[in-house]
Amino acid sequence: MSPVGQSFTHRQYMIHSSFEFFHYRDDPELQVEFHNHDFYEIYLFLSGKVTYIIEGKSYSLKPNDILLVNNKEIHKPIIERGGIYERIVIWVKPEFIKSLCTHECDLLTCFESTSKNKYNLLRPDVEMSGIIKGIITKLSKAYKSAAFGDNILREYYMAELIVYLNRAYLENHINDIEDDVIYDKKINEILHYINLNLHENLSLEALSTRFYTSKYHLLRQFKKHTGYTLHNYIHQKRLITAKTLLKEGARISDVCQECGFNDYSNFIRSFSKAFHISPKKYAKQFSKVE
Repeated sequence: MSPVGQSFTHRQYMIHSSFEFFHYRDDPELQVEFHNHDFYEIYLFLSGKVTYIIEGKSYSLKPNDILLVNNKEIHKPIIERGGIYERIVIWVKPEFIKSLCTHECDLLTCFESTSKNKYNLLRPDVEMSGIIKGIITKLSKAYKSAAFGDNILREYYMAELIVYLNRAYLENHINDIEDDVIYDKKINEILHYINLNLHENLSLEALSTRFYTSKYHLLRQFKKHTGYTLHNYIHQKRLITAKTLLKEGARISDVCQECGFNDYSNFIRSFSKAFHISPKKYAKQFSKVE
């Protein structure tokens, strides 16, 4: 696989069992819609003019910035004219990272933080940035090589990268990035509440009352900062969460309730329409029962 000049893939699913590595260098004509995927994404920005929207926050990127996106977050890059758009993108399955965790080190931390003030953007200092880029360089070489032992080195370097990304996340200095993050504090609070309470009544009336804002203002600001209507966002997040819970072995009836689908038939219909597979068939793919 060529490290630079790789053709951009619009697929949003993985074909390898643990992780995939991409190095893209495009003219800034690329259009990508809001999306999410079943894996985590590590995004190293190298050049271009890009604003990246993730869950209502707009990040104005600088070279060597790193974005970490989990498997439930809706996101989209906005690419402007003004130079070659170059970045490294790594897709990694949560199960792979879980296999690396110990009691002392939860390597999911940098992806799964539920902090209300969470930022997806890392802007490491010069030393940490050099370490991370060095690991990515080693990973890139091993990823495209078929030499003896490179299959082992790929996973070793990937584990090393995840460790240092967590360190960078835990050491992240919010003051260094706040000027390049645009979001509405009220909408951020609402998004945080929605994602932690998908089983609750999340109607427009209920949310506007809870957050002391007019329905019109809430609808307008929500669409402005997330790219989604309130209804469509909640519906999408409920489906995304349902997919994750089914994959983890939860019962379909429990998933229906936990994700706020009070009508079982509506849940089956909505899930099947969104993912082109019924919840039962989807869950069966991950069942350990032969």
